[in-house]
Amino acid sequence: MADYSTPFKPQDPDEVNGLIELLDHTQGRKKGNAEFFCKKRTYKVEGSPILVDSWKFLDHEYKRKALPTFARGLFTCKNPTTGDWEIASRGYDKFFNIDEVQKTKWAWIEGNTKAPYELTVKENGCIIFISGLPDDTLLVCSKHSLGPGPDPDKSHARFGEKWVDRQLEKLGKSRAEFARALREANVTAVAELCDDAFEEHILPYEEDRAGLYLHGVNLRLPKFATYSAAEVKKFAQEWGFKVVDSFDKPDVKSLRDFLEEAAETGSWDGKDVEGFVIRCKARDVPDGEWHDWFFKYKFEEPYLMYRLWRECTKSMISSERPKIKKHKVITAEYLRFAKKYFEEHPEAKERYVENHGIIKLRNAFLEHRGQKGSDIIKEEAEEDTGSEGTGGGDSQIKDNVVLASIATLGCGKTTIAHALHELFGWGHVQNDNIPVKAGKARAFVGAISDALRKHPVVFADRNNHQFREREQLIKDVSKLNYKTTFVAIHYVHRGDLMGEIENATMARVFGRGDNHQTIQATTQSRRTVESIMKGFLRRFQGLDLGRTPDSDFNTAIDLDPLASSRGNLEVVVSELKRHYPNLIPELPTPEDYDRAILAALNYAPSHHTTSRNAPQRSQTKETPSAAGPSEAPKRQPKQSHKRKQIDYFGIFLPAREVYAAVNSAFEAQPERICGFWKELNANDRVQKTFHVTLCHTSSKAKQPEIWKKYTDLLDSKGGDPSTVLGRGEVELHSMAWDGRVMAVRVLLSDEWECANEAPHVTVGTANPSIKPFESNEMLEAWSRGSNEIFSLELQGVKVEGEVKPFARGW
Repeated sequence: MADYSTPFKPQDPDEVNGLIELLDHTQGRKKGNAEFFCKKRTYKVEGSPILVDSWKFLDHEYKRKALPTFARGLFTCKNPTTGDWEIASRGYDKFFNIDEVQKTKWAWIEGNTKAPYELTVKENGCIIFISGLPDDTLLVCSKHSLGPGPDPDKSHARFGEKWVDRQLEKLGKSRAEFARALREANVTAVAELCDDAFEEHILPYEEDRAGLYLHGVNLRLPKFATYSAAEVKKFAQEWGFKVVDSFDKPDVKSLRDFLEEAAETGSWDGKDVEGFVIRCKARDVPDGEWHDWFFKYKFEEPYLMYRLWRECTKSMISSERPKIKKHKVITAEYLRFAKKYFEEHPEAKERYVENHGIIKLRNAFLEHRGQKGSDIIKEEAEEDTGSEGTGGGDSQIKDNVVLASIATLGCGKTTIAHALHELFGWGHVQNDNIPVKAGKARAFVGAISDALRKHPVVFADRNNHQFREREQLIKDVSKLNYKTTFVAIHYVHRGDLMGEIENATMARVFGRGDNHQTIQATTQSRRTVESIMKGFLRRFQGLDLGRTPDSDFNTAIDLDPLASSRGNLEVVVSELKRHYPNLIPELPTPEDYDRAILAALNYAPSHHTTSRNAPQRSQTKETPSAAGPSEAPKRQPKQSHKRKQIDYFGIFLPAREVYAAVNSAFEAQPERICGFWKELNANDRVQKTFHVTLCHTSSKAKQPEIWKKYTDLLDSKGGDPSTVLGRGEVELHSMAWDGRVMAVRVLLSDEWECANEAPHVTVGTANPSIKPFESNEMLEAWSRGSNEIFSLELQGVKVEGEVKPFARGW
């Protein structure tokens, strides 16, 4: 084991106060593209007057180059004695899987980290943070919350507390003693709660295996600093935690060899494990300071297969058609077994939905077959040997394949699509060539469906740069075509390279001039084109296979938007050949690739359309939204008369998109979560239209400058209350509800200022006597940490709406 002295460093009040000021600055809105958003939630601590704030970044924020802290799990409080802020509890810096980001590629690890490499087994449960408050109260938190929550029986933090109490009771020590020990060392104990009696995951933890596995002791500082594995083990033994297995590797080569060999079976030391967390020292630049750094190596199989079985079983129970993308033959056999199992054990079905009995059913199936999961994976691999397939039937696919680009303007997706057509004669449906404006998304899907009848593979050429676009594409194509295989052609937009990507894509677009259907870089002003392109870059939502709708892609191929189209073409073809060998019997020659790219680059569109983002000739560029609609001929109404009729200014959103986002979030939730949503639908209490109120007439006295901003803007456009002032992008961040009212908390850009402390969309109310403005009180209570309110994240779905006034009678 590595021999480190136990690290210690006290908190610097000035540093922590500055951190809290930065985080507080983000509340209420989404800042510009270069900044970040961090959600704050305040909790009351049982038995203490001290309030604790939880800070939560969206997952994609951690891939940014600069954040004030990269802590994933951050809780702060004010010291009642000094009045200074302090970090109450701190998780790890967000760490990534091998090859997930640039810094977890083996080449980077080789050049920027140093031994020893400490490997700890990745336990399979939910994370728990334990620390001490200034008044010696023991603070036990889950990743982002604490206390009983709306459902105490489901609270990770509450169940973690019970396990801590058991440990302390065995040791004959009190909560206050443990809190003081943690506080004096200025640390947070980080453990994995593994107990099948509470919640099953993928690996079993029953009886003597259940408990809190200590895998980290972190200093409570903005910058990540942590104990070595040896010190963690010593701390675990002292305070009664279960010990996580760990060992060292002396260099990157031996580390990589070990991990890749273990991944073949998904096991280590005779037992199934999900993977390893690797702890070492890293530096960000060649002469930089060495600091603590983690990455993980997760074993894909058989755990992806196990998760697939779990999700397919839940779909079967809820009478939905299971989505079987891989391991198709064995999963179909498993589902037949599960159906019979539930017929023989009807009580097991209800328990399964509540995440109990998952492992028992899986083990019963494996016992029935007389195999381990790793044996099944080996069998599938052997069946595909010689055909270079990926197992589970993918090697047999030879048609009905849709390639969906995920890109922004200027990445080269259309060039790739034309080149693939040149090489293999595959179909190519270009969204920009769809002439209709109304119902364009449906027409695009219809054209893809028609093309699939003529071609084995069709390239769906659209940016598809947001989750909602991918969801619409996959759902609508699937309705028209049975068992379509979807492949994501993903141009990876790394946060630290966004400036380079912007420069490269703009250079390509301006280099091709008017050789594009919707962006005419020669005819349109440079400012207009740049505005359109920056909008796409700002809204880009990268592929995330861990969430819907991206989890519905069968395969993903990552491309570099900074690379040449010739290089990216070869990546696409070779990856398709590897995954689906029957699609490409023989790889093209280098000359074939060159010829295809040349033909693609010489392609010229036969017609041009006007981008909906481009300003029309009748617009004035001085308006806040360059993407706004054409101005109507100005009428000169009496301003005083018109202004009296305005109730509020708002962003009016497309109802179908908002409803779809909310409904999609509830689809996979248990009854206790989705019950109120179902009730609103059943009673026709979901709003027919959705908007974000920017400034209400009742706010004029408190926020006169905001009201004046919008009335002045309206005056500049002629004063007609029916005028659209511009377009506004809204990020649907999270939902909250209390049994009376449901609302979506939203994030806005700086362009559209909001007088409301909690910008939101009211989704519906339980009955007509409840007014929509109750959303304000409910959201304020939620921000204060009320346990009476349920919440659910929407994963940052973005929609665009019209900014305009609302006036009665219009």
